[in-house]
Amino acid sequence: MKSTHFLSLAAAALASGGLLAPAFGADEATFETKPLRALLITGGCCHDYAKQKLILPEGIGERANVVFDVVHEGGESRDHRVSVYEKDGWAEGYDVIVHNECFGSMTDDALIGKITKAHADGVPAVTIHCSTHSYRNAKTDEWRKLLGVSSYNHGKKHPITMTNIKKDHPVTKGFPESWTTPDGELYNIEKVWDTCTPLIEGQIDNPKKQPCVWVNTYGKARVFGTTVGHHNETMLEDTYLDLITRGLLWSCGKLNDDGTPMKGYGPK
Repeated sequence: MKSTHFLSLAAAALASGGLLAPAFGADEATFETKPLRALLITGGCCHDYAKQKLILPEGIGERANVVFDVVHEGGESRDHRVSVYEKDGWAEGYDVIVHNECFGSMTDDALIGKITKAHADGVPAVTIHCSTHSYRNAKTDEWRKLLGVSSYNHGKKHPITMTNIKKDHPVTKGFPESWTTPDGELYNIEKVWDTCTPLIEGQIDNPKKQPCVWVNTYGKARVFGTTVGHHNETMLEDTYLDLITRGLLWSCGKLNDDGTPMKGYGPK
């Protein structure tokens, strides 16, 4: 499969009336601060990655001083080897890698080790939805350690009731105690690794709640992860984009304790 690469500059507009719009107000220092450089890796089966590769850079770019490169490849494959991962030093030059990929049947432990080593050496990560199920059939646990959770399946498609269980964390401070996504898939989490701190739990019609938003430490890297984001309708919501933006800034060490971007890293 050919890969699609493009650069999308952070949009020069304010977040329009989102849940946390005041937290992402215009920041004059942004004009003097070098933007964070992010690499979005996406593709694989079962999702509308053609649109999501636009939704995420544009939505985050409206909220923070971030520019994106995008690698989209693999078609509907479940076992594709993303070409950028084959390169030595594949993550060099990036401040954060955003994983929104779905390659659950790729089982090459050596390649997975190459992916995760870049993060263990200090490159922050944001992992979204099916990235949690990517590489899940591999024998190595390194991807699961990077994520901070182990998951192998999910429930039916249905709106998810989200409960904020860490209201004092910078990523979730000021978010509602509870809200419901337009639609979704609730992933079953079989293990939460010791390095991981769940922030939000999700529930459908089963009494059991599942961690669906968390932060993790993997080697020298901070990692923000969520299993939420199957449908474009959810991903387009201000609440969702506010959450992903905060997670990205937190992973890069650019989020204040009150949940606002550090000086220079808010929107232009």
